[in-house]
Amino acid sequence: MDTAVTNNRIHPHKFTLWVAMGSIIMMFAGLTSALIVKKNQSNWLQFDLPIYFYYSTAVILASSLCIHLSQQAFIARRMPRYRQLITATAFLGVLFLVLQTFGFFSLEAKNIHLIGNNSNPASSFLLVITGLHMLHVVGGVIAILVIFFRAYRSTVKSYSKLPIELVSTYWHFVDVLWLYLLVFFILVR
Repeated sequence: MDTAVTNNRIHPHKFTLWVAMGSIIMMFAGLTSALIVKKNQSNWLQFDLPIYFYYSTAVILASSLCIHLSQQAFIARRMPRYRQLITATAFLGVLFLVLQTFGFFSLEAKNIHLIGNNSNPASSFLLVITGLHMLHVVGGVIAILVIFFRAYRSTVKSYSKLPIELVSTYWHFVDVLWLYLLVFFILVR
């Protein structure tokens, strides 16, 4: 078998990640489609998105830049820089989740209930769709924390760039997914 052909194969972990991201896209496409259909009901509540959602957007964009730069630092074997940037990425990922949670609290403070008897389909859809995205961000934060702890081990046994590539790809994916959801919520409210 020609070695040039075998070297051009996609790594099984990358392939699995891309399949998983494809299924996540399908899930969110279904949820946003359901929201569009449900929006035609007469009891649909119109409300502005909390300002925290916009703040969290800036945070996740900054985290995407940090993970990109951390990947470059890892490839260049600039480990102190890599450690700083992966730490910043993990912090910004957690901050994104905190800001999103504050957004939900601010809706509740405005008597826009997300669940329960006094809830509205509009706010419930926002909770479900954004909550599922937050769950995927939690998965990304966990993956970032795994490579974070590996970065701070006293000795590095392997300089395989596969883990940072996988985590970076997934992190950029949840970033772009959030941008899609934010634009969707703004346009479809």
